[in-house]
Amino acid sequence: MNHQTSPREAALQVLLAVEEREAYANLALGVLLDKLEPGKLDRSFITELVYGTLRAQNTLDWALSHYLRRPLSGLSSAVRNILRLGAYQLIFMDRVPDSAAVNESAKLARRHGHEGIVKFVNGVLRNLARGKERLSYPDPGDDPVRYIALRYSHPDWLVRRWLKDFGYSETEALCAANNQPAPNTVRVNTLKTSAAELMERLTGLGVTSQRGQYAADCLQLQGFVSLGSLAPFKEGQFQAQDESSILVGQAVNPTPGSQVLDVASAPGGKATHLAQLMQNQGEILALDVHEHKIKLITENCRRLGVEIVQPVLADARQIPARYTGWADYVLVDAPCSGLGVLRRRPDARWRKQEEQIAALAELQAQILASAAAALKPGGVLVYSTCTITREENLGQVELFLEQHPEFKWDTLAGLLPGALDQDETLDRGYLQILPHVHGLDGFFMARLVKSGN
Repeated sequence: MNHQTSPREAALQVLLAVEEREAYANLALGVLLDKLEPGKLDRSFITELVYGTLRAQNTLDWALSHYLRRPLSGLSSAVRNILRLGAYQLIFMDRVPDSAAVNESAKLARRHGHEGIVKFVNGVLRNLARGKERLSYPDPGDDPVRYIALRYSHPDWLVRRWLKDFGYSETEALCAANNQPAPNTVRVNTLKTSAAELMERLTGLGVTSQRGQYAADCLQLQGFVSLGSLAPFKEGQFQAQDESSILVGQAVNPTPGSQVLDVASAPGGKATHLAQLMQNQGEILALDVHEHKIKLITENCRRLGVEIVQPVLADARQIPARYTGWADYVLVDAPCSGLGVLRRRPDARWRKQEEQIAALAELQAQILASAAAALKPGGVLVYSTCTITREENLGQVELFLEQHPEFKWDTLAGLLPGALDQDETLDRGYLQILPHVHGLDGFFMARLVKSGN
């Protein structure tokens, strides 16, 4: 690691990229770690500082506000994020001594400001260190929204919505689950290897692996520096993919030799999984509206040895007429609010707005109507999202069925593990996965069949 850049300085650089350039935390962090090449301990410390500080941002700002005479918004972004970094260590990182959290923050302030700023940061964080045990959260009985929002670091609007949808205890459990680190899951590429063979090879590389909880060909990995640097990844023996996302492919369950349309496909995780399930026999059209993302599909196919996927640049709301009645299977993995995967994207909870949900639901309805026309009579349509709102999920499908009477629910029983079916909906044709219930990313999937000859 570059000796000029301390782990805390590295974390601060990522936080500033997120705030000032609206960078995505995981991408900005990845670029910085590749550049600095820190050892495993420093790497994990930097990652925790970045993800933790971003995740807990509202709680940190609230705690700091007790010791500030002016609002945080009035400070420079560097000073604001130095204070947040220090506060995160003081409140959430028990293994970091308070003195180290304060002193290292003062050093950062010296690099990014004048001597008055150093004294200011030092004073605020010393006061927080002394008073942190006396911070008083709102009473959950009087103000459940603010209590959960601050105790579990979520935006008020989201907590309010979930309290209405799930009730108090489930909302608290959901928010707590969103603050747990997500496992590193991959899909074994059975076109090139088996789960047992890959696990043995990974063990030889010092990487710990275990089977996923529910999905076939899913492994959880630990003990690596970066997935992309592992030889089995470069050779196409696995693809990084969430376990819930792998289950979507199982819900489609396309037969070898069939014709499949995957809309909004990039970067191709689900398309390449469908090709794997089809034993590389048949044809998959992988649509995406962004030209640069089409290249990602091509690159993934090449690495994984997938030969039956054809990337197509097209808007899923207006699928070309030449594909009308073409597909045996259609997968609509729709753009969505992403509220099921907040544990993987620590900055996402602060980027999202409630007003976006209605606009996304409208977009989803347009894509569903367009995709439905591409399906043959007797064909299967699977709709999926990585969110947990009713209007984007079950409500969306129910509305579609009202407007398209030629479609009916088709059972998911036998395609997905029964252990997931806690609400007994598989036989009805859909499944809502929830982080606090299933221990997976929040996902929705529904399977429909088009009537006809």
